[in-house]
Amino acid sequence: MVWNLDQSDGELLVRTGVAGPAAKMGHRLTIAMQTWHAQVRWDGDTPAEVELTVEVDSLQVQSGEGGVTPLTPPERVVARANALKALEQRRYPQIRFHAEDITATDGGYRLSGSLQIHGQTRDCVVELEVEDQGDEWSMSCEQQVRQTDFGVKPYSLAMGTLKVADVVTVSFTGQHSK
Repeated sequence: MVWNLDQSDGELLVRTGVAGPAAKMGHRLTIAMQTWHAQVRWDGDTPAEVELTVEVDSLQVQSGEGGVTPLTPPERVVARANALKALEQRRYPQIRFHAEDITATDGGYRLSGSLQIHGQTRDCVVELEVEDQGDEWSMSCEQQVRQTDFGVKPYSLAMGTLKVADVVTVSFTGQHSK
């Protein structure tokens, strides 16, 4: 059996922080990855392989918290452009996660595999929480990712006094009908 999931089945978000001496002036962004596809291959009642592909160009800035003033629509456009530039979207159009080592846990599954961002691949372990809700499965996870581990230079301005924090938080919530 194979499950196919995409953005209609859940939400994939990236939350950024701010760093540097002028961090209070910056916005902590919530970015939605609007185009993604996951495939879960099952071996009987056990998930055996997970493959996730995210289209980098699909990122949209949803909101910004903090800062001196509220985040405006034009600032969202600039933030999106800066993120695409930092990720070198034209050169590296996709982010991928692949796991073949899947272990059942008390609350779901531990997915051990590889994460590829910006053309660089690193080992990654994701703790996926799963809840059986009768007609569907509810799934969620949260993972911190250090951008520089993948060769991504976090965006900065004002000579580095205000910059996107190196560690971002990626979260997923989704459902799949049985």
